[in-house]
Amino acid sequence: MKKIEAIIKPFKLDDVREALSEIGVTGMTSTEVKGFGRQKGHTELYRGAEYVIDFLPKVKLEIVIQEDMLERSIEVITEAARTGKIGDGKIFVSSIEKVIRIRTGETDRDAI
Repeated sequence: MKKIEAIIKPFKLDDVREALSEIGVTGMTSTEVKGFGRQKGHTELYRGAEYVIDFLPKVKLEIVIQEDMLERSIEVITEAARTGKIGDGKIFVSSIEKVIRIRTGETDRDAI
């Protein structure tokens, strides 16, 4: 099993969710986060005063899938989240040792 963590622009969340549903991904967790990378934030003007926003709003998706769905899921996330502009995000992949569904006690493949 693999865990995909994707950091994307907030307005791309619905596109990514729909695209993943179409290929059979049945669940995910999303969290509103803030961060920066090469984008380095930006400046805004408020009531005549300029100020710097260092951390930009992003959405972090966490998806646990079977290994045979990994490459297709990465392709789908990349396509759906891409705007072609700086700040589109990143995808991280890690291994999952065990999954347990609390309600039923099912484990691993059955728990996903």
